[in-house]
Amino acid sequence: MQDADFQQGFFDHLKPLIAPHKSLVHEISDMLNISLDSAYRRIRGEKIINLNEIRKICEYFQLSLDQLLNLNTKAILFHGKLNNSGPDRFQVWLEDMLLQLEMVNRYKEKHVYFLLKDIPPFYHFYHPELAAFKFFFWMKSILHYDELKDQVFDSSVHRYPNLYHLGLQITKLYNQIPCTEIWNPDNIQTTLRQIELYEEMGNFVRQEDSKILYQQVLEMIEHIEQQAESGLKFGMHGHPDESSGTFRLLTNQFILGDNTFMAELDGQRITYLNHSVIYFLGSFDPNLNDTMFKSLDNLIRKSTLISSVGEKERYRFFRNMKAQIGEKLNRFEIIP
Repeated sequence: MQDADFQQGFFDHLKPLIAPHKSLVHEISDMLNISLDSAYRRIRGEKIINLNEIRKICEYFQLSLDQLLNLNTKAILFHGKLNNSGPDRFQVWLEDMLLQLEMVNRYKEKHVYFLLKDIPPFYHFYHPELAAFKFFFWMKSILHYDELKDQVFDSSVHRYPNLYHLGLQITKLYNQIPCTEIWNPDNIQTTLRQIELYEEMGNFVRQEDSKILYQQVLEMIEHIEQQAESGLKFGMHGHPDESSGTFRLLTNQFILGDNTFMAELDGQRITYLNHSVIYFLGSFDPNLNDTMFKSLDNLIRKSTLISSVGEKERYRFFRNMKAQIGEKLNRFEIIP
């Protein structure tokens, strides 16, 4: 590989890793302690970067030189955050989700694909009570916050305002990004089972708490059905506007997804694989992404499109999901 070609590819690889409010040239200038002009000349390939500069940049961005040199080691390299066990680890997780969506959204040509095992977290953030329940569940039962060990959930207490604000930012941003989601009728079971488990374990202050949550899950599903009908994403009780991203919803009766998240960004691809329940690791590895997108394309061909078209199939699909929620709500009906 020629030096100029390597250098161009090197900096192209860095661009998606820069936070939206920062610029690559300023990052390189600060990192290498050089002037902005020197940083520009390196980015444009007018001045060759040396091995020590490459090492500093790789350490900063947690990159592997093996990946950048495209050596044939059969290794697949990922980046991402792990559970840091700190007291703010859940807020850090939400902030990282927001940063990843901001990174995706700043590309001109973009499209994300979600192969779902559960309902995407974004949709739970519309209702303060449902959002607070998901935050509480993730922190208490997944991340094992010590201070929540003996606590129970109370829907009347509007806790986690900072997390809720972050959730709304995430959902607003996700609604602007064109997407394809592949659902299975069982996607709703995760949230329903979480509520049901907390009922059985006595983790609600009152029975009314679980009823409120089931009702809000129903409203969430009805909203997603409205999005599917219009083929666009928009806020709860709102309408599509110029910022709305396209919404392709497909169903597959045979495959339950694994929450794999993939994106095409100005001709570049990235795959995020789910691990440790809520965390993701991302890879720009071209061989991995080509394989993943071929598999995705094959799955899409064997799925049924129910957004914008397929009214009959769309009605059946959402009727099934609403019936599952209805079974939970029927237990709260007073029988004479």
